[in-house]
Amino acid sequence: MTFVTAKFDLVDHDGRPVTEASYRGRWLLVYFGFTHCRVVCPRSLTRLSNVLGALAPDLAHVIQPLYVTVDPKRDTPEVMRDYLTARYPLFVGLTGTEDQVAAAKDAFKVFSRPKPDPENPANYDVPHTAITYLIDPAGAYATHWPETSSAGDVVSDLQARLMITASQS
Repeated sequence: MTFVTAKFDLVDHDGRPVTEASYRGRWLLVYFGFTHCRVVCPRSLTRLSNVLGALAPDLAHVIQPLYVTVDPKRDTPEVMRDYLTARYPLFVGLTGTEDQVAAAKDAFKVFSRPKPDPENPANYDVPHTAITYLIDPAGAYATHWPETSSAGDVVSDLQARLMITASQS
């Protein structure tokens, strides 16, 4: 039994309202982070991009990677779109009001807390949970991988899960 409910009511990086139901029928790779992140998020997004690139096209096309902000004050839809299209074009960025993002974080059991920079308050950091969640096509939590998981391990796990699902169809 898991406590991750994978529910969200946010706005995508094109300004469209989306919920988890918007992606029914597709596997979701969900990662929480923020565009001003300097180390962990870029490393994780690069790893996930490599994972998607390593999958056979017939498997990769059933997966939608989502990057959900933990910093809605700075990560507007436009900021998310510019950041992702320039660096990680496979991802759809999701943001919203502080309450909407807090509800999504609660649903995925994600922790984050802004950490002020005493020398430059506008340049705060946001330490956060560094986990990639896999949500199945019905919208249920399937598994997760910590940030320390290798791309190879994630590829192997995804291939096994997607091939089992394909054989059951």
